[in-house]
Amino acid sequence: MIKLEKQQGIAIVTLSRAQKQNALSFAMFVELNKIIKKLKKDRSIRAVVLKGEGDHFCAGLDIAAVMASPLNIIKLLFKWLPGNKNLAQRVVLGWQSLSVPVIAQINGNCLGGGLQIALGADYRIVHHDAQFAIMEARWGLCPDMGANVVMSGLVKRDQALWLASHANPISALQAKELGLVTQVTDDTEAATQKMLEILLARSPDTLAAIKRVTQQSYKTQQRNILAKETFSQIRLLLSPNTKKAIAKAKGKTDIHYANPKRW
Repeated sequence: MIKLEKQQGIAIVTLSRAQKQNALSFAMFVELNKIIKKLKKDRSIRAVVLKGEGDHFCAGLDIAAVMASPLNIIKLLFKWLPGNKNLAQRVVLGWQSLSVPVIAQINGNCLGGGLQIALGADYRIVHHDAQFAIMEARWGLCPDMGANVVMSGLVKRDQALWLASHANPISALQAKELGLVTQVTDDTEAATQKMLEILLARSPDTLAAIKRVTQQSYKTQQRNILAKETFSQIRLLLSPNTKKAIAKAKGKTDIHYANPKRW
């Protein structure tokens, strides 16, 4: 479900589940985590391109498939210490751990977990017809894959709050205005190649140093954020209001939420 190819020092990682708009299964999380670890050890790689097979980048989490097994949910969220990264967070922030540029090439839908994975890349080149959404709120959940770590360096606080709360798709141009994407184009393949040409003309040590220094200048309290994401998601999964939100997302209209917990 995840393809890895190497072409002249460029690693091409493709989400390959086109019949489901590349929606994320548990197996895809496992495979992405393994690929990130593999690329981190490969000194011959000069850049990474992350894309989806077919017409879409990724439609987000395949909720029915993942939630069919409670054990999979535990495996996605489990971590030894609160500030550590769990599996869901590693497939987003893992791209930041690589010393080479990572470009997300985005066409079609880039939703939910798919958008969070794209936010883990260094650059996002998107087709003008692409659409984006953080969708967890529809299901009574919150974004919990580590994207909050990088969002503070991209989007103003009120816009990040609104994007996660309304959970509706926005256009490529809206995403560009917010700072979510790097470039909007009619040809993502050509634009990606042009960016690669510029980047690969630079010393790989220079690019690695720039990436690390820039990360440091935008550094957030990562461990606190990762702990808060996971703790909040677990509380939401156990909340009666989450079950009501799921029913509402599936079309039930007679929904009345209980009073919220103290957060």
